[in-house]
Amino acid sequence: MDDDSRTARWERRAEIPLTAASLLFLVSYGTRVLGEGLPGEVRDLCLAVTYASWALFVVDYAVRWRFSGEGPRFVHRHWLDSLVVLLPLLRPVRIVRVHDAVQDRRQAAPRLPVQARVMMYAGLSSALLGLTAALSVYHVEHTAPGATIRTFGDALWWAASTLATVGYGDVVPVTLLGRLVAVGLMGCGLALLGAVVGSFSSWLMQRFARAGDEGGPPGS
Repeated sequence: MDDDSRTARWERRAEIPLTAASLLFLVSYGTRVLGEGLPGEVRDLCLAVTYASWALFVVDYAVRWRFSGEGPRFVHRHWLDSLVVLLPLLRPVRIVRVHDAVQDRRQAAPRLPVQARVMMYAGLSSALLGLTAALSVYHVEHTAPGATIRTFGDALWWAASTLATVGYGDVVPVTLLGRLVAVGLMGCGLALLGAVVGSFSSWLMQRFARAGDEGGPPGS
């Protein structure tokens, strides 16, 4: 119980700083990838901010591992956190959790219904995942031989069509790393789409059930 309370206290205190670090990570990485013409000092500063943010994520992971008292089991029991430490480009998705952190500090404020929260988080997660995937794919693809993703606009279009599970095939990654990112993005797109559709269906069912109990149309 003591370990659980220590972990909970740490997570509450670290939530906002880590969200800010996630945003800094995304901004610094994006600036470095897209700002090829920037002075070397600026690019070096962006690289330093990127690694500093990553270091904060590693410290947070290590502290929660230490407080959990689970030993090596922590790695596979918290496999998503372990994956995010290895693949820090997934970390900006943490930004969507800032809503809950703010609500926890304002207990009197009304919370959104669970279906609306799921749809909001899924939408924000999709946008952030699409942006980070577009940055990483553009980074490794635009100079590769035979690449079809030559501009950041191409990368954004590819990320949007992949997340939407459309996959037009007009622009595709040709490098191994780019294809690995594509596989991950496909899986995330399917999961997020399923979450939105499931939540919306649940909301509709509740509305129709309530309308049936009241004997009126759903919108009344």
